[in-house]
Amino acid sequence: MYRNMAFFRNKLLFCLLLFCLTPLVFSHSVSRHYTPPSVTPLTNLFTHVLIDEGFSTFFGGSNIKIINNGSMAAIALDKSSGSGLISRNDYHYGFFSAAIKLPAGISSGVVLAFYLSNANKYPHNHDEIDIELLGHDERNNWVLQTNIYANGSVTTGREEKFYFWFDPTAQHHYYSIIWNVHHIVFLVDNIPVREFPSTGAFSSVYPSKPMSVYVTIWDGSDWATHGGKYPVNYKYAPFVASMAEMEMTGCMSNETVLPNSNSCSKTSHSSSSRSDPVYGQEFVSLSEQQITALQWARSKLMFYSYCKDISRFKVMPSECK
Repeated sequence: MYRNMAFFRNKLLFCLLLFCLTPLVFSHSVSRHYTPPSVTPLTNLFTHVLIDEGFSTFFGGSNIKIINNGSMAAIALDKSSGSGLISRNDYHYGFFSAAIKLPAGISSGVVLAFYLSNANKYPHNHDEIDIELLGHDERNNWVLQTNIYANGSVTTGREEKFYFWFDPTAQHHYYSIIWNVHHIVFLVDNIPVREFPSTGAFSSVYPSKPMSVYVTIWDGSDWATHGGKYPVNYKYAPFVASMAEMEMTGCMSNETVLPNSNSCSKTSHSSSSRSDPVYGQEFVSLSEQQITALQWARSKLMFYSYCKDISRFKVMPSECK
């Protein structure tokens, strides 16, 4: 009898302990499944660009498939090559957006980048605005990294990293960049996650030359996975990303002008032209609604900022002070 009582007492204690621990385990596994604040969807303001009209092949043409009459594209990484697209035009400020669905499954070392750059024209003095989607997490969760370079300052990356509040492999999600004379804003599903002003300490490191738009997928094992700790496992290849609802609306710096775009030849870094499609108040500064969403994203989802990396910088970049 006492033996049975001891058995039931121990079982009860075990069940109570399991009951107490279960919420902790559960909350950890879904801790980033937040409901984001409501924001005005800027992606609804502009028309979509047909991918085969707005882009040409950058590399890996055999791994690029244009589908749905040019409204969608699939780009892939396999053991032979990655792949990528480059815009047919250069832009000096604008709104740039893509709805992207990332490869599912094990994706360590895979990098998908949606970015602006002029390294092809200014190899020693280039600018760059990056959205990099990194599949290197040991739990196979994708990570969002944003970065900015200006005037060839490639030795000082300005990275910030975020977790997602959704599964980026389940369906398409919007990844967007605002770039104008006032600021650079990175957005995910229209939620601002980072703002980089062009004034004050930021002005000397602010991208200011026309850039092309790129979408690429490639093997980033050497740098995106802690020095190759989690390299790409090509047993799971090909890694295929899907893109749709491309938007490239801004000041064109060359002769060919896409629908819903402008030449904006008079727009400069110090003044904004009213023909610039990102001149309106919704692009000059963040609304109160967007500021709330930005604070939410940075408090809930950001897990790395270069401005807090004292082991990396003996002297912090000027804008961090």
